[in-house]
Amino acid sequence: MKVSLVYDIMRWEEKSIMKALQDKNVEVMLKDVKNLNLNLVENNEEWGDISLQRSTGYYRNLHSTAYIEFTGHRILNDFNSTVITGNKMFTSLVLSHHGVKIPKSFVSFSKDVFLKSFNEDFHGTAVTKPVTGSWGRMISLLNDYYAAMDVMEYKDYMYPLYQINYTQEYINEFGRDLRVFVINNQVVAGIYRYKSGTDWRTNTALGGRAEALKITPEIEDIALKSAEAIGPGIYGIDILESRDGYFVNEINGNTEFKNTVPVTGIDIPAYIADYLILEARK
Repeated sequence: MKVSLVYDIMRWEEKSIMKALQDKNVEVMLKDVKNLNLNLVENNEEWGDISLQRSTGYYRNLHSTAYIEFTGHRILNDFNSTVITGNKMFTSLVLSHHGVKIPKSFVSFSKDVFLKSFNEDFHGTAVTKPVTGSWGRMISLLNDYYAAMDVMEYKDYMYPLYQINYTQEYINEFGRDLRVFVINNQVVAGIYRYKSGTDWRTNTALGGRAEALKITPEIEDIALKSAEAIGPGIYGIDILESRDGYFVNEINGNTEFKNTVPVTGIDIPAYIADYLILEARK
């Protein structure tokens, strides 16, 4: 059996997945997308029995996934789920459509509409994010009208994608959020992510602290319902908690787990390897 590991940065996660596959006697073909030159008329790459997409760059991820899938090969996660999970607005729409509770969220396309919404819908406190991106980059917690106005003025000079104003209510009553890992419609692990120092964000890439999460039936149900809305795959589901309950914030289709494995003792790479082998045999 051969599995293609598609990547652009060889992180701890990719190395651990490769080792887990090799330990199960699977041949791993490394595919650095930065070195690919893809023929759109006739496939010019070997992809093996199935591919695993691990590229960190959303557009590299999306376009290489499209190539692999549309040239007749199987890949996890698939193109449809990559499109959805790579865009926060799309994810929110799909989750809400399937009855998953999400934070109050608005999208606007001009400074004036955003500022009006900031005052009227969010009462002067909100989080604004780019619709694509990870690791907490370019996310702003706004709790002042003039700060919100300044951010909008900067965005007017940025690439048009960043002029889409995706805005959510700020939910962080306990100084933490939840990251739940779902592989092939099975919840395999979860962590709390606590904010670090004076930073309001909980991303472990920014120094947030991870702690093992006990998966309750309620959390499991929320995570599975969220994953089912997108389709089978490998996901990290971010959940916010408040006194009003849980809200699904985002779904990561290329999730990291370097900080999760040590604190939970769960061998996530082995789960991923088993899933790939199972799908490759179909």
